[in-house]
Amino acid sequence: MAEIKNYTLNFGPQHPAAHGVLRLVLELDGEVIQRADPHIGLLHRATEKLAETRTWVQNVPYMDRLDYVSMMANEHAYVMAIEKLLEIDVPIRAQYIRVMFDEITRLLNHLLWIGCHGLDVGAMAVFLYAFREREDLFDMYEAVSGARMHAAYYRPGGVYRDLPDQMPQYTANKIRGAKAIKKLNENRTGSLLDFIEDFTQRFPTYVDEYETLLTDNRIWKQRLVGIGVVTPERALQLGFTGPMLRGSGIEWDLRKKQPYEVYDQLKFDIPVGVNGDSYDRYLVRVEEMRQSNKIIQQCIAWLRSNPGPVISDNHKVAVPNRVDMKSNMEELIHHFKLFTEGIHVPPGQAYAAVEHPKGEFGIYAISDGANKPYRLKIRAPGFPHLAALDEMARGHMIADAVTIIGTQDIVFGEIDR
Repeated sequence: MAEIKNYTLNFGPQHPAAHGVLRLVLELDGEVIQRADPHIGLLHRATEKLAETRTWVQNVPYMDRLDYVSMMANEHAYVMAIEKLLEIDVPIRAQYIRVMFDEITRLLNHLLWIGCHGLDVGAMAVFLYAFREREDLFDMYEAVSGARMHAAYYRPGGVYRDLPDQMPQYTANKIRGAKAIKKLNENRTGSLLDFIEDFTQRFPTYVDEYETLLTDNRIWKQRLVGIGVVTPERALQLGFTGPMLRGSGIEWDLRKKQPYEVYDQLKFDIPVGVNGDSYDRYLVRVEEMRQSNKIIQQCIAWLRSNPGPVISDNHKVAVPNRVDMKSNMEELIHHFKLFTEGIHVPPGQAYAAVEHPKGEFGIYAISDGANKPYRLKIRAPGFPHLAALDEMARGHMIADAVTIIGTQDIVFGEIDR
């Protein structure tokens, strides 16, 4: 009789379902996973170490490149840590703009997640639908910062600039004539706020479309229900945050429990799951998209009727405007010092965390009084989730490993920081 033994298989990093550069070493008994060992290090870019060689403001664009699906949410935690060290106040208008773009970022993240998760388990259409909406959200990023993805829009003390009064428009070309362009520009005739408002009115019907495709789809449910179950107690022990924790039935959201910026002045609900499986985590994220849409609408209403400054008037931290810089010697010196040396942050340490689309994203910064961080530690939400992959995958089939990677919403930039 032949001896039966387990065999080991490499899953990824070239596998299309291994998001980023995940390499899983799977120990299999037939097609059943006995052990899953996630190997990290292939993408390692040493962001934490690089931060020590750049000024505080120069590090903002590095934050965009951590979780490269949730760009502004990463920036937010970083600038909040600097603001804690500097003990400066952020203008209320800047706080509303930050919250609005945090939620736009949450939509960007969850749309990529629902599209890729669907693709991973064989649903092609939802990917195309989700990316249709992402284009509009990228246009919002581009209008406000000039970049579609790596915005570098948040600054210590506020945001880079106020919201533009005009949306960029399409122009006629060889592919599209004047009539087609006119239709494309219909919702771009006003300001950025008008464009975002138009999107928020359309978006709930788009979410309905995703749910029509997936929620009661029997193949989708066969692939997700009962897969990767995590009990509430175990989710806490493993250090889960965000939809992974809420999917297990624990109502924990930093926006409600430890409010920052203006979240305590906004109305929204925290969706929670019941069974702690992949299907519950799917339902939680879909409802989160609806709640984010409500938050964005509240921010638009406030921003329309409350003009004001969008960055601190402390010119040792924030750049003076160009008119003052060209007419006032003191402001010129501030401008010169900020762009040559950067901000000098007083000695101390601070931890700031935001409710990132994937969970709690935290920045622990230590300053020794210089113009660069002495140490920077990034608390990536995806890291503890990936560490639990072994436990979540045991006893499941190889095909279920793909579902579990999808439900964890892994992006390797932040894990392999």
